[in-house]
Amino acid sequence: MQKVTDEQEEPELIRQLGLFDTTMIIMGIVIGSGIFLTTGMMAKVIPSAPLILLAWLVGGLHALTGALTYAELGASMPKAGGQYVYLREAYGPFVGFLYGWVSFLVYLTGILAGLSIGFAEYFGYFFPSLGTGQIFFETDFMVGGWSFHYVFSAGHIVAVILILSISGINYFGVFFGKLISNVSSTIKISAILLFIVFGLFSTETRPLDLTINPDQIDFGTLIVGFGIALIAVSWTIGGWEEITFVAGEIKEPSRTLPRALLIGTGGITILYLLINYIYLKAIPVSDMAGVTRVGEQVSNVIFGDVGAGLLAAAVVISILGSLNGTVLVGPRVYYAMARDGLFFKQAARVHPKYHTPGWAILMQAGWACLLALSGTFEDLITFVTFATLMLWVAAASAVFKLRRKYPDLPRPYKTWGYPFVPIFFIAASLGIMINMLFETPMEALAGILLTAIGIPVYFMWRKSSAIER
Repeated sequence: MQKVTDEQEEPELIRQLGLFDTTMIIMGIVIGSGIFLTTGMMAKVIPSAPLILLAWLVGGLHALTGALTYAELGASMPKAGGQYVYLREAYGPFVGFLYGWVSFLVYLTGILAGLSIGFAEYFGYFFPSLGTGQIFFETDFMVGGWSFHYVFSAGHIVAVILILSISGINYFGVFFGKLISNVSSTIKISAILLFIVFGLFSTETRPLDLTINPDQIDFGTLIVGFGIALIAVSWTIGGWEEITFVAGEIKEPSRTLPRALLIGTGGITILYLLINYIYLKAIPVSDMAGVTRVGEQVSNVIFGDVGAGLLAAAVVISILGSLNGTVLVGPRVYYAMARDGLFFKQAARVHPKYHTPGWAILMQAGWACLLALSGTFEDLITFVTFATLMLWVAAASAVFKLRRKYPDLPRPYKTWGYPFVPIFFIAASLGIMINMLFETPMEALAGILLTAIGIPVYFMWRKSSAIER
């Protein structure tokens, strides 16, 4: 009895996120730098305006069906940890741990590292001496027969400072994290809407070329290219599922979470389609192919010489909001794992004053900083994409598993269009995975390997936890 009393006296996470907060976190996480960069890469493999728009529509529907599927899981199990909890309850602690393992090792922390370096690159537009172009040290080295090129710049220092600063703000309370999310998301959505409006009425744009295959590319090659484009779209639209990590801090989660997922993913899909419509009206697909900073190029067309500065400012704010959102939600996964004895036990502690998983936030920040300094975070994110898709499929399948396993579990929201909606999400995810196996086999196999490394770690942690008990 005494043990129960002690647990009840432990500080807990509190529910303080409303519908607006939750929706802004979703949109804040998803809308980062990707939408300003990926369309040029897509144009290289599918040089067709209608097919590019179709890829964004399919990617948006994929995210929307995933959101509708996750909404049932979140409404029925509104606990901190989100996807980790769903996998644990459906398939056991082993599968749940593998998700948390990948999230900490490279997925969430790798996203933070990548976003912080991206911030530094665009920040360098305004302050060149603090950007990634200000190189302090550079070298080449070999590891196991593989050659690597390492660069240390002022931008890396800025990236580390940014991760530590945002993490520190979120350490001192959810209120500050959600405030940054609300403000930055509102600014970035407003900026995107202005970009769209000016683009629609700009005299510098031209009618859209609706030719399906203007270059007369072989049909098989076009299908493969479309699959590659979907990988880029999925990465750019991904992140909506991270809101489930803070389900334990959402007010009336059974109502709020499904609504926020629907509004957030639906709104993002519409915005992304409109942005790409403007891109394609401003620049011919042939001129766009292979261009990395396509958003910057289009801004120059629409706004003239000031376009690059306006776009850089928008990207900085966009990345800041996305980074803050990931810092806010990520530690809840490690917190849930630690409570199950599958992560460092300090991560399960909630700060008695700020009601945040303080240790989990600090652990995430520390590892993300190391990834940012390593210069290898881009490879890590690419490697883990395949593993992430595997876990998406597993979590979506949990809807079917949990309905059979816990038929009496209260489900205030049930997936609309069940079973077709989750089946579409699973099938689309599997399709992208199969395409990755053929087109990027090394990255796909590396994602599997990184997940597999967690197997001995899981049993080590289970053994250590059993000994402590």
